[in-house]
Amino acid sequence: MQFLLSMLPARLTRRIIHGAALVRHAHTLGVRVIVRDAAGYVLLVRHTYLPGWYLPGGGVDVGETLSEAAAREIFEETGIRARGEPVLLGLYHNRETTRRDHVALFELPDWDPPTRSPVPNAEIAEARFFAPDQLPPDITSATARRLDELAGRMARSALW
Repeated sequence: MQFLLSMLPARLTRRIIHGAALVRHAHTLGVRVIVRDAAGYVLLVRHTYLPGWYLPGGGVDVGETLSEAAAREIFEETGIRARGEPVLLGLYHNRETTRRDHVALFELPDWDPPTRSPVPNAEIAEARFFAPDQLPPDITSATARRLDELAGRMARSALW
């Protein structure tokens, strides 16, 4: 293999080696965003393809910063526009998905409401604000843990 690589231009060789390393050692990176209204209610979404209620969020696209991904995902899923930069609260290791998945948790303190009611689509079945003491019974355990950590009801964890 080394012989074959040595016959290729250096730039192509670097790309092949980098690509192979990426396949062997790929990491996934996602974002979740906490959005609260003036009354302190927290925004959750229900997906069409997964059970339970989640904090809005999703994957980070190539060439995108974490905060750009957070603002994009919140807009795509709910129609809410970030007025300022989302605030990074923590970076978590998500062992539930793979051993190489990480989630960046943000809070969006300053935002503009949607100009129209969010319409359910192929990804999001529903988006709704919930009172902190009246969260839905099928909220995901990771979402409930993050909210409990932020409320001081449990110690912060490095695991999602």
